[in-house]
Amino acid sequence: MKCIIIFATLLALALAAPLDEPQIVRYDSDNSGLGSYSFAFETSDGVARQEEGHLVNEGTEIESLQVQGSYQYVGDDGNLYQVQYTADGNGFQPHGDHIPHV
Repeated sequence: MKCIIIFATLLALALAAPLDEPQIVRYDSDNSGLGSYSFAFETSDGVARQEEGHLVNEGTEIESLQVQGSYQYVGDDGNLYQVQYTADGNGFQPHGDHIPHV
């Protein structure tokens, strides 16, 4: 009987504990498989990302994917960090106020 009471107490405490897991509050996706895609999501803890991409020079030897997007998150310091980026034949190119310019 004692074990059942202890187990029930521990179970009640575990169920009453707040959830630390962020929840998805928005999710959109469009991927037709025809050379382009887009997606976006946002979570309850301030994380968000959106991206779209498409094929360039389709059907040639220099076919590649060109991507544009952005993401944001709240850092350990409590500040919101935002990054916009492109990724193409020139590589990944991020831009943000907190990223040093070269």
